[in-house]
Amino acid sequence: MHLVDTSMFFAPEGGGVGRYLTMKHAWLARNTRWRHTILAPGPETSNADGVQVFRALLRVRHGYRFPLTRARWTRRILALHPDLIEAGDPYLLPWASLAAAQAAGVPAIGFYHSDVVGTAALRFGLAGHAVAARYARALYRQFDLVVAPSRYAVGRLRELGLDRVACQPLGVDAETFHPQRRRLDLRARLGLAQDSRLLAFAGRFAREKNIEVLFEAMRCLGPPYHLLLIGSGRAPPAPRNVTVLPYERDPFALAQMLASCDAFVHAGDRETFGLVVLEAMACALPVIAVGGGAITELVEPHGLIVGQSCGRALAEGVDAVFATGPASLGLAARSVVEQHYTWDTVLRGLVSLYSHLHGAGAALRTPAYAAD
Repeated sequence: MHLVDTSMFFAPEGGGVGRYLTMKHAWLARNTRWRHTILAPGPETSNADGVQVFRALLRVRHGYRFPLTRARWTRRILALHPDLIEAGDPYLLPWASLAAAQAAGVPAIGFYHSDVVGTAALRFGLAGHAVAARYARALYRQFDLVVAPSRYAVGRLRELGLDRVACQPLGVDAETFHPQRRRLDLRARLGLAQDSRLLAFAGRFAREKNIEVLFEAMRCLGPPYHLLLIGSGRAPPAPRNVTVLPYERDPFALAQMLASCDAFVHAGDRETFGLVVLEAMACALPVIAVGGGAITELVEPHGLIVGQSCGRALAEGVDAVFATGPASLGLAARSVVEQHYTWDTVLRGLVSLYSHLHGAGAALRTPAYAAD
């Protein structure tokens, strides 16, 4: 069987979707007899090792490229002779994927990585919510199956009246993101005192990440707390106890930074999953996060969820975790990752969905086991 993934979120700074596609590509090659191709727009055309990137002129935020011609991308998908197509963004490529699937007579899956309705509501209010809801309903009702990475995202899809929905979490490379990546010299390299309480956040500096709330929390906390803010985009002016670092493409380098911190903080309340939260948990960091979105599902009860999206509440949560000791919560978080969220576990579950939808039968080279 030939599985084709399409997504404009497969980009140099593409974050969680890019990591999901890359890890799935490698895992399928090791564990199945299937072919897998990733088809994505990019700054230039390239074709290597099952990844086909075609140049797209329109550049949007965070390195993403937006394709403009549906018919051309439909033809590119059809030229791959797919047996199953998965669309990983809510913009032009899923429409091209649906057209290709209909022409080829194969199933199409929409993966709801991005909450387009919630984002529109955040930026454009009630009118934006209404328009985006109509758009998302019209798009996703045409797929044979819509996959959502969390119960929260499933609920958002149910609110749109969709019923062909499956919940399939994402995973983490628990060997790369491991507490043994910790470097004892990180504080010295940053010019910080050795008794600094080092917090971390990694991700796009987008509006929905609520970076201002993180900065407000750091102002409330003051020394000895210090935040490493790692990511891409334009951040607001940072307090003195915040160090802003660029997006880190190398997962080993990111794992080293995360594992060398004491806790992870997240102020976003609209995440459909939160892959970087899993990566922090795999590094044995406790997570202190604002309630809302899918983050709560990952964090509780092995971290702390605060009820208000404000800096003072988040700061009080950080203080509470350090008062009880972050190390034990971090080890419990690592255990949850090992039991439920390794890529091997979650991708076996995803392959079962694919096989059921396509009728492909047994696909794994080794006997499958049930995903938790």
